[in-house]
Amino acid sequence: MSNPETSARRPRVVVVGAGISGLSAAWRITRRRHDIDVLVVDGSDRIGGLLRVTDLEGIPLDEGAESMLATRPEAVRLAHDVGLGDSIVHPTAARPRVVIDGELKEFPVGLMMGVPTELKALAASGVLSPEALARIPLDYVLPRSSIGEDVSFGGYIAQRLGSDVVDRLVAPLIMGVYADDPYDVSMLSAMPALLSAARTDASILSAANKTKKTPTGPVFAGIDGGIGRLPQALDEGLTAAGVSIRTDAMVKGLRRTPTGWEVDFVDAERYPSESADAVIVAVPAPAAARLLRGYVPLAADHLGRIETVSVAVVTMLYRSADLPAGDLPGGSGYLVPPSEGRPVKAATFSSHKWAWVDREAAKRGLIAVRASLGHARDVEVLQRSDEELADLAASDLGFVARLGRAAPIASRVSRWGGALPRYPVGFRERVSTIDSAVKSVPRVAICGSAYEGVGIASCVARATTAADRICEHLTSNGQWSS
Repeated sequence: MSNPETSARRPRVVVVGAGISGLSAAWRITRRRHDIDVLVVDGSDRIGGLLRVTDLEGIPLDEGAESMLATRPEAVRLAHDVGLGDSIVHPTAARPRVVIDGELKEFPVGLMMGVPTELKALAASGVLSPEALARIPLDYVLPRSSIGEDVSFGGYIAQRLGSDVVDRLVAPLIMGVYADDPYDVSMLSAMPALLSAARTDASILSAANKTKKTPTGPVFAGIDGGIGRLPQALDEGLTAAGVSIRTDAMVKGLRRTPTGWEVDFVDAERYPSESADAVIVAVPAPAAARLLRGYVPLAADHLGRIETVSVAVVTMLYRSADLPAGDLPGGSGYLVPPSEGRPVKAATFSSHKWAWVDREAAKRGLIAVRASLGHARDVEVLQRSDEELADLAASDLGFVARLGRAAPIASRVSRWGGALPRYPVGFRERVSTIDSAVKSVPRVAICGSAYEGVGIASCVARATTAADRICEHLTSNGQWSS
């Protein structure tokens, strides 16, 4: 016979981490269950993780991610759900350029993460030398390359198409997404569909053409006013649904109890321990390893081996009147191959890429641009002070974009320490091991960018899976059903 007090009690879930993953997990729980109390806690002084929008000279500009995949439904659907549907926008038609021998050239069309599918367009772009172009068709006659379960993306493409393709086409895109060297990135993680096709087709060119899908709409989406509005809208929606969100609440550790967990905080005087029937761990891999070590040691061991990369974004505002011809060069920005040896790995001409940024900046006679610095093989650049980093970005941008004596009238440095997990060969197997270990322990789930991808859509999808695990196994009286 059940205890009346137990059966009347509402189950309680604590979500550790208030980035997009933790907030999305909490949102999913409130959409599926109305009988669960949810508490979201985060050690930072704000919510949102890597998604943040702040004003620079009165203009709202993203400090972290500025877009989300529109070809996947999860992130765009979430934006609609939290009331931002009318604010969803797409990039302009401006295309990126690439720096080749210090000059800006149009980035070729028809690339799958740098793998060419339109050789005529590639040849016309002038990005590759005649020798590098002549090397590419050998892919059709070369013997099949060994792949196995996984392979280095850069290494495999270099085998098939030559190292210049990796340097000038693959690396700029991989650096932009993962801030890592393509030779150190798992093909299974970066391009699983292409790897699958390559297992049955010896030619990577043929595999790419068979895998290529023509988008029926825009590939990327943003939010008028900044992607950083998404966590703010989630905060408002969750609060309205009765979810408690607590910042400046660093979790010290988790303790198992007969009925769930106790969540202990570093500032025990301010925040006493919280009881939970289940916990969702939505923090970066190193922090997740620390929290799970005593109860899921195998998962914690593999989480502890996940390396991360630090990056910085320097946002700059220029007066239109100070720029040659009153504007930046054409295009949405530029990417930089490793062989160029430049400190800025990519620049986004935000006023060219986003109509809403142009609208807000133009009101003040300004043009917005952001530069990305730091990657897995260049950590030294981030050792500079904010002032030095801003000067370095402006100097490099000035040279590549031929800005003459124009200097930014305002700049902002946003540092993201350990923000991006690295995805080396064998990473998917590691994630599988982590997931199996966590699933063997009741009342806990994990999510975040360290598992299935750094993009917002991937994080939302993973958070949804974590929330569903809790919703499906936690009964209405707080019991865990296997």
